[in-house]
Amino acid sequence: MTLIKDLKVKGTSETLKRGTLVKGIRLTDNPGEIECSTKQVKGLVLKTEFLKKA
Repeated sequence: MTLIKDLKVKGTSETLKRGTLVKGIRLTDNPGEIECSTKQVKGLVLKTEFLKKA
């Protein structure tokens, strides 16, 4: 999956750019969120509205 919008990551100075590849996707209890990791940041929880299938 890839990001469709630039996102700032809370607690870090990182900004994930649009088109960043997201790997290691796991579902959470909330159907609108996933746990995942990117090349820069591990252990993210992202809303599914900011992702699209690659």
